[in-house]
Amino acid sequence: MAKKRIVMALGHDALGTNLPEQKAAVAGTAKVIADFIQNGWQVAVVHSNAPQVGMIHTAMNEFSRNHEGYTAAPMSVCSAMSQGYIGYDLQNGIRSELLRRGIYKPVSTVLTQVMVDPYDESFYNPVKKVGRFMTREEADAEEAKGNYVTEVEGKGWQRIVSAPKPVAIVEVDAIRALLDADQIVVSCGGGGIPVLEQGANLKGASAVIEKDLVSGLLAKEIDADVLMILTDVDQVSLNHGTPEAKPLAHMTVAEAESYSKEGQFGASSMLPKVEASVSFIKAGKGRSAIITSLANAESSIEGKAGTTIEA
Repeated sequence: MAKKRIVMALGHDALGTNLPEQKAAVAGTAKVIADFIQNGWQVAVVHSNAPQVGMIHTAMNEFSRNHEGYTAAPMSVCSAMSQGYIGYDLQNGIRSELLRRGIYKPVSTVLTQVMVDPYDESFYNPVKKVGRFMTREEADAEEAKGNYVTEVEGKGWQRIVSAPKPVAIVEVDAIRALLDADQIVVSCGGGGIPVLEQGANLKGASAVIEKDLVSGLLAKEIDADVLMILTDVDQVSLNHGTPEAKPLAHMTVAEAESYSKEGQFGASSMLPKVEASVSFIKAGKGRSAIITSLANAESSIEGKAGTTIEA
């Protein structure tokens, strides 16, 4: 009997912010992932990278400013760096936890490029903030390079980049082959390295991709049974943040689409999670998506926690 396959999308809470926090957070996260593997699931892991890629971007820019002959790293390179060092901690944490349980399975991180549409409207309306706060003079210099900046009241200026939708996962065949061999894969970290197809070449794009959307795309491409998006709330709620908040244990695709049209979900928070879930479910039969917290991951798969979305 074929094993069930799950894509687990890890949010910020599962990783921490700086290096010591990440090391400690990953130890706990690895236990949750190992529980699923021990229960017979094939697991593909996707992770966020917002604090980490911002730290790398700032560090590389500061280094180039203070050391002649060095250049700032483009966003695509910073994304690749974040995939490497987060994946390094995740794969080692998962491997160690599995070995403690007597489970011998390889865990691999796949440096993953994700193609985006050069005509995606987000390129004309960047919204994602990255890097440190700048002075007005530094912001002017960024704009002179063709980059976008925005003012953050009381803090200065900050660079903003586009968030195009993912079109295709370049290394999906390698990811699928590893899963078919019953191995654990960490891939599409931070939404993937955004690239544009130019003939035979892939050119890095100055952008970041929404991690939840690429998780849904990956789940479709590897024919997963479940997409689990782990975030900082236990359940999806209607009227979130108000006294009338109503947690939802279950939603149909039709209900999720209706609530989305009503504006129930935050555009940069819950909406991408719901959209990714709906897109994944509609692309195949017998699929479900779960949105919940890391602490409730295992109980949510049994329908005892979280929000389950089904056809």
